[in-house]
Amino acid sequence: MLRPPQTMSSPDSFPSARVTPQQVKSGLAAWLGWMFDGLDMHLYTLVALPFVAELMSVSPSNPGASTKASLIQGAFLFGWAMGGAVFGRIGDLLGRSRTLTLTILTYALFTGLSFFAQTWWHLLIFRFLAALGIGGEWAVGASLLAETWPSRWRPWLAAILQSAVNTGVLLACFSGWLLAGAPYRAIFLVGIVPALLTLWIRRAVPEPEVWASAASHTSGERPGLKALFGPELRRTTCVVIAVCALGLTAHWALMFWHSAHLRALARDAGWPKERIDVLANHALYLLTIGAIIGNFLAGWLARYIGYRRAIAANFAAYFIFMMAAYGVVRDANGVLFWLPFLGAAQGAFALFTMCLPPLFPTLLRTTGAGFCYNIGRVFAAAGTVVFGLFAHVGTGAGEICDHRLALLYSGTLFLPAALVAWFWLPEKSDVCAVEEPVVNPSLAVPEP
Repeated sequence: MLRPPQTMSSPDSFPSARVTPQQVKSGLAAWLGWMFDGLDMHLYTLVALPFVAELMSVSPSNPGASTKASLIQGAFLFGWAMGGAVFGRIGDLLGRSRTLTLTILTYALFTGLSFFAQTWWHLLIFRFLAALGIGGEWAVGASLLAETWPSRWRPWLAAILQSAVNTGVLLACFSGWLLAGAPYRAIFLVGIVPALLTLWIRRAVPEPEVWASAASHTSGERPGLKALFGPELRRTTCVVIAVCALGLTAHWALMFWHSAHLRALARDAGWPKERIDVLANHALYLLTIGAIIGNFLAGWLARYIGYRRAIAANFAAYFIFMMAAYGVVRDANGVLFWLPFLGAAQGAFALFTMCLPPLFPTLLRTTGAGFCYNIGRVFAAAGTVVFGLFAHVGTGAGEICDHRLALLYSGTLFLPAALVAWFWLPEKSDVCAVEEPVVNPSLAVPEP
């Protein structure tokens, strides 16, 4: 397909200093959606082990509580992957703005319902259903922005948007601080707040012109998930899945197990419960501040060496810092020192936001980006459980939990993630003004 001429309908036709009302609205909608993503996804990690232990009527140090908590997180990550595929497909069929509303309503509703869990498997079901919306929101929001903002803005836009997730994590930390001493289940009521955002999105955020044009010029049945494995896109699909699976498995092992590791260290040191709860919040705060800085460093790096190499460099740094933090036995303060560095390496995930959608044609954009990025969470779900088994040391009544080993072994996955990204990850930084891979002639965006 030939490069279309620059017109006012193409995002790159706007001067760098000019921002349209549509771009502002789409950017704000995606930013707020991602912020509440970060809030809802991390409310559970703050109270996972003690709340699951409470539901099971056992001590938080009981290995059974650790196993069930990891199963719940695994179900959450699996639901996240399914949500990316399901809502990604809906986003290509129904539109970006409409689907964004549905995803936010989904995760707000089921996060709130987690308050009413009476057993650990109730909580597992609610977290799985909430994750459907969280996974779908990423795919839809990323495509919404890729189709409305100029390519020259995108590295910084990726950093700003990923910082929205980090802001949501900070809100989760703040919620945990406010509710310290309250019943653990109370924190899930905070997750209902995002539902209010959908009222504004439905009224104010239009569908992108790129999607509307492609949809209006398409006749017959639109290609679906199967097209991602056709001859034109198969290699891209498989490489992106490999990078995402390796990176997300290691990343979510850290995000889930770091708190349990610190809590165990603090309990062994004789800290009181209130101080341990503050420690968990402080750790997530340090990770998040580091991540915000890392997002902008990653955006700056991507402008000079491209998304592919910048992603690989961040994963390599992530590997080095994981080995440094968990390669030797440290006390709680020793682990805390490394958390901002680990957070900074998470800038790799900010770059996925703008890197992945352009790799797929318009009417497969949310399907492709959502499926490939979020299917990595299926592997992350399994990894959370499998690496958690390394935390069980000893046998029988003498068994204890040492989550350092789970974190150390999972961190090794960042190295192959960096290598696959460096050598094989495709790169296409623009959506509207470059040739797109044509899976089906009906998918091509007609020239204005």
